[in-house]
Order: sequence, then C-alpha cells, then structure tokens
Amino acid sequence: RLVESGGGLVQDGDSLKLSCEAFGRAFSTYTLGWFRQVPGKEREFVAGIGWSDGVTNATDSVKGRFTISRVNTKNRIYLQMNSLKPEDTAVYYCAARVGLVATSPRAYNYWGQGTQVTVSS
Repeated sequence: RLVESGGGLVQDGDSLKLSCEAFGRAFSTYTLGWFRQVPGKEREFVAGIGWSDGVTNATDSVKGRFTISRVNTKNRIYLQMNSLKPEDTAVYYCAARVGLVATSPRAYNYWGQGTQVTVSS
C-alpha cells in the first residue's frame, strides 16, 4: 500500500514537498515513481527513481524544478517541487514497479490514492 501526503493549494512560484510512504512490502527493492493527472487527460509521468542505484528520470517540463528522492530505510519517497506553475495543478500519484524506471503508467503495479496539488496564478 502506498500513501501520499503533502499536497495543497499554493501560489505561482511557491514550493511543495510530496511524500509517499509504502506499507506492507519491501518497497526498498522497487522502482518508485510520481505521476500526475488532470481531469480528461491521461496519467502523466513526472519522475522516477530506481531502487538499487537511485538513478532518476524526470519529464522535461519539471526538470530543474522538481527533485525526486528516496529513503529506503523509511520506505519513503519524496517529490520536492519548486517554482510551481499553474500548469502543475493535478492529482499526484505515487506508484511502484519491479524493474527499471518506466514512463508508462501501465508499467506500474501499485498505486497510491493520490494527493491534490493546486497552483493558483
């Protein structure tokens, strides 16, 4: 089970830090990722981090602004979001899979319930 937290309402240019905690499995051996979704659109890959080497990947629109990190001993990953823009408004989901970081949501087996991030202009 994955549980996200840290979402909220912020203004253009503000920062937020999302957290995802994993329960019930040894998620330290899983690749973990963040996705986001707005109504009427497909779930979009934001960033991912490998379980063994910590190699990260992020979509171009957030590079330089968002940073993904993990603490395996705490079964947690984080998404530090800086310089937020209104177009970052979405429900953000945490996901897990076995294997390398993948950008397709269909490649992930486990999902959290999501946390809303709203950026006002």
